Amino acid sequence: MKCLTSKWILATVLSLCAVGAFAGNCELMVTRTACPGKEAISYKKCEGKASCTEFVDAADAGACKKAAADACENKRLNVTKSKVINAKFDGAALKTDKGDADFCKAYPHRAEEFDKC
Repeated sequence: MKCLTSKWILATVLSLCAVGAFAGNCELMVTRTACPGKEAISYKKCEGKASCTEFVDAADAGACKKAAADACENKRLNVTKSKVINAKFDGAALKTDKGDADFCKAYPHRAEEFDKC
């Protein structure tokens, strides 16, 4: 019985490692510009700083690019004036389909969600 339990534990650990082996390292470098007087609340997600790096689960570079574009969403129109989001996948810098390093420049709702202070 002890041998069977050990084999089950080993199989579980190996399967968890195998799942993680297919995911890459997706880094999102986020820089926010706050609306005047709203710096504290706008920068809260970066522990009080205007810029920080967030790590996202992504299976490949395409998924990382999607995560970067999705992170441009701004629901706090009177708090955050704009964002700049750059991305890396497994250490390699990513760009939008138009070759821009800032994914928020290609964000389709940029006009509706940025510069609304």
